[in-house]
Amino acid sequence: MSHDLPPLNALRAFEATARLNSVSQAAEQLHVTHGAVSRQLKVLEEHLGVSLFSKDGRGLKLTDAGLRLRDVSAEAFERLRGVCAELTQSTADAPFVLGCSGSLLARWFIPRLGRLNADLPDLRLHLSAGEGDLDPRRPGLDALLVFAEPPWPADMQVYELVSERIGPVMSPHYAGFARLQAAPASALLDEPLLHTTSRPQAWPTWARQKHLEPQALKFGQGFEHLYYLLEAAVAGLGVAIAPEPLVAEDVRAGRLVAPWGFDETAARLALWLPKRAADGRAGQLAQWLRHELSQPSQSPRLHSK
Repeated sequence: MSHDLPPLNALRAFEATARLNSVSQAAEQLHVTHGAVSRQLKVLEEHLGVSLFSKDGRGLKLTDAGLRLRDVSAEAFERLRGVCAELTQSTADAPFVLGCSGSLLARWFIPRLGRLNADLPDLRLHLSAGEGDLDPRRPGLDALLVFAEPPWPADMQVYELVSERIGPVMSPHYAGFARLQAAPASALLDEPLLHTTSRPQAWPTWARQKHLEPQALKFGQGFEHLYYLLEAAVAGLGVAIAPEPLVAEDVRAGRLVAPWGFDETAARLALWLPKRAADGRAGQLAQWLRHELSQPSQSPRLHSK
């Protein structure tokens, strides 16, 4: 006789049959056929080397061995059901912790939180800001909203939301505004450009798309994070570069102007979460994000010159 545990499907079939005292009812509850339950019962008896049921007229009667296994399996499955229910409820009650950059959080997400809470009242979203140090593989974070280029990490489930579009922006109060607003993109080669160490590739990427030499760019004041860079641009300190969603509200309100429009890059705004920790709430959030990002009112259309 084997000392290994019997197959779980066989034990489930037995527990249901013994509890309901009917193979047919057990099959209905388990969403399988009568024959499938009968086969699992036979597998279990062969594994244990004992008979669990005996004929009782047209029905079945538990043997002494069957009675012993019924009591133990009933208790075990009831405990399993209870623990699984607790775990499911615990997951449903826990907040969904989303990491994103401070600039994305402050300039795009927070203005939309009221709408998100109204549209997804059961999500219980908790936002965690960081710059390059957020990783959903680590405890404490369920997912990450990030601008990044494919290919995606093999251990991540990735919801692509929208292509990244970047462009230079400046305030109407900037000293060089009148000179630059109608100038070609090449005029920025003579401008001390505001830049950020968190996105050093942004200006060179834009220059290549405009058929300009990245080496010809001149950099002025630098900032550690994109949020500070954009605040400096709004304050009229110079020309900055940013993803379109992060400055769309400022452009519409007239705080910033984008004379050269926005150009698509190879990057995507995407929602990442580990495949090992799949969470149905991520799909709901991704769908909501796609809808918000697709709204014309959230992304003013600007034409390149």
